[in-house]
Amino acid sequence: MSMVYTEDDRMLADTAEEFLSSKSPVSAQRALRDNQSVSGYDPQIWQQMTELGWSAITFPEELGGLAFGYKGLGAVFESMGKHLTAAPMLSSVVLSGTILQHLANETQLAWLDNVISGEKRLALAIDEHARHNPSTINCTAVANSNGYSLSGEKAIVIDGVSPDAWLVAAQYDGAVNLFIVPFSADVSVAATSLIDSRNYATLSFNNLQLPAEARLGQSVDPAESAKALDFALDLGRLCLSCELLGASKALFTMTIEYLKTREQFGVKIGTFQALQHRAARCFVELELAQSCVMSALSTADTDPENLALSVSLAKWKLSKAADLITKEAIQMHGGIAVTDELDIGLYLKRIRVAQMLFGDADFHQARYINLKRHNS
Repeated sequence: MSMVYTEDDRMLADTAEEFLSSKSPVSAQRALRDNQSVSGYDPQIWQQMTELGWSAITFPEELGGLAFGYKGLGAVFESMGKHLTAAPMLSSVVLSGTILQHLANETQLAWLDNVISGEKRLALAIDEHARHNPSTINCTAVANSNGYSLSGEKAIVIDGVSPDAWLVAAQYDGAVNLFIVPFSADVSVAATSLIDSRNYATLSFNNLQLPAEARLGQSVDPAESAKALDFALDLGRLCLSCELLGASKALFTMTIEYLKTREQFGVKIGTFQALQHRAARCFVELELAQSCVMSALSTADTDPENLALSVSLAKWKLSKAADLITKEAIQMHGGIAVTDELDIGLYLKRIRVAQMLFGDADFHQARYINLKRHNS
């Protein structure tokens, strides 16, 4: 198992860093927040990302992808975390695209073509409460003469306001199935405001009528549908871990630079041994967290059947490391850290939401323990 980026991965990481630092710096996220952007991202920047091929990184060549590997995708998400870049990479490409790759029939694959090209944007609707719990799905689909009737609610749908379609998880025939629900006035959509000022929605379906071709995975065993959903969720968790890593690294770098320049009692505060020890602990935790992420990315590339364990370890470790680094950044900067003058608050808010999405540290600690018991 390789725990470092290959030369090709590093080239992609450098390209992502160069592009995002010039086209999507932190100031761009601040502007989106101040302008109260409905979409939560810049469509022009997103189109340029797709032109760079980022939306095709992991998909096989026969489906229009680049077959590059998940390490390359992780490098992109780490850079997005560093610059707080908002884009539908996670919702449309990683989550929805992966599900389509594994469950779509020939006709439904047209959605994947449009996702890769950036012409269409999809959002996965799975959670029904604020806390992530994919094992409890109460939304239901009932077969009828015209197809299906969908009823229920979904919460915290990432990029769920005004996509071209949602992929909705619902109970059907005793198992969780996924349905393509095109954007429609018949779906009640309410924007959900979270502290990172991005695009989230609450959806409500009241006997929504769907055609028969709306259900994904009709030709596969229900267990395969569940497996595809779990794999997509784990990839989403892994990408969030990469984003947390990039954001934590950026925050740590900002804090170290501040320690080198801020003077107190006539000396640089970075010379205080107590602060050096605290900074050293942050560095060690970051290195350990990066090792967990790299291990999970390698597993995704070489042994995807056993991805869940390494992903939960990575998400848990990154959540813990990010928690430490955000707290230390605020304390070492002092009172100015809690003002909007610095970018620290923007990082803190995004990190707190990313920690919660698709399972917080407690969720993944419990999941890791259960998986270890099951595998032993």
